[in-house]
Amino acid sequence: MKKKKDTYTFIDLFAGCGGLTEGFYRQGFKALTHVEYDHYACESLRTRMKYYGYPENKISVLEKDITNDDILDCIENEIENETVDLLIGGPPCQAYSSLGRAKDENGMQTDPRNFLFESYERILTHFKPKIFVFENVTGLLTAKLGNKKILDIILNKLGIKYNLIANPNDMVLNSCDYGVPQVRKRIILIGVRKDIKLDPKDIYNGIIKTHYSPETSDKEKANKKKFVTVKDAISDLPFLHAGQGEKQIKHKIKKWNEFLETIRTRDDNTILDHVARNHNEADKKRYHAMSKNKWTFQELLEKRPDLNHIKQRVFDNSYVVQFWDMPARTIIAHLYKDGNQFIHPDSNQERTLTPREAARLQSFPDDFVFEGSKTQQYKQIGNAVPPLMAEAIAKSIKKALLEL
Repeated sequence: MKKKKDTYTFIDLFAGCGGLTEGFYRQGFKALTHVEYDHYACESLRTRMKYYGYPENKISVLEKDITNDDILDCIENEIENETVDLLIGGPPCQAYSSLGRAKDENGMQTDPRNFLFESYERILTHFKPKIFVFENVTGLLTAKLGNKKILDIILNKLGIKYNLIANPNDMVLNSCDYGVPQVRKRIILIGVRKDIKLDPKDIYNGIIKTHYSPETSDKEKANKKKFVTVKDAISDLPFLHAGQGEKQIKHKIKKWNEFLETIRTRDDNTILDHVARNHNEADKKRYHAMSKNKWTFQELLEKRPDLNHIKQRVFDNSYVVQFWDMPARTIIAHLYKDGNQFIHPDSNQERTLTPREAARLQSFPDDFVFEGSKTQQYKQIGNAVPPLMAEAIAKSIKKALLEL
């Protein structure tokens, strides 16, 4: 009988603060190194490696531009001849997002981020892991370079030495289906090296949907739990007004639920980064009226014209309330500029979400430390892959690897 491998190894590219990595840590995978350009995200990665008990000489985060000519040598030096079982990561998505394309007069055609997947492919070709995971926004399904679909270019390149599933729509996962209190649809492209007897379809089939989302049909709801709501995720956190909160405060949960059990230990008596932004008086009035009445921004403008915004934008998502009884809308990196799309559902708090609330809605554990200022924290949280979704993917990959 073939001996099973104890620990599977991975490299994380475009690692951010480590949302994808966290899911693989939780399933016992071992990080060989991470490549990330942002300094504060790198600090968060290092802090988390310490948390998981990596010795000082194995805490490996390459704070580098992935397009550098020497990147392969740098990674080689870090991993010291270890076999790479898995390559994970997702190039920055602004160039593929529909919002980014709408805002850019060239439709992001000239954005250099369109080509960052080439760096991913270069590293994949060099290290030849058994499996790769490539994460990105669903805008990738329609994004074009000239008259070519970017996704087709990526699939053709990555499919030279790796088997992929045929239908791109089957690559779309919704974090809500895996117990994340947020609707977040992402393309998860999984490839298996062609010399390995494993059908990538089996990996996708093994990513088990544990919950149903608000849009799941009645037929598909069978044997699944109801989606996790904003209330499940953040209602235990202390009441704050705008500008209130501290870096670390004492916090004891009185009423536990299944989600809180997933992201927090029972003996934890503190909470980190539950610090609210300062807001001007006009915004506080907008937040209060919208959350109290469950209004859209458009309804606010119609019913309370006195609360109009001088820089009112045409589209209706400038100001958005999160509702207690639903999952959150997609947490985005724009959160670091302003939180207007993430208004707290309690009208009496008259504020937007704190970094810890945003982290909870992304399913980060409460003991996850985001390094840097509040602005840097929001950016890291908004850019991350939800750890619980990452863990569902890691679980399936681990099972497939063990069966080889």
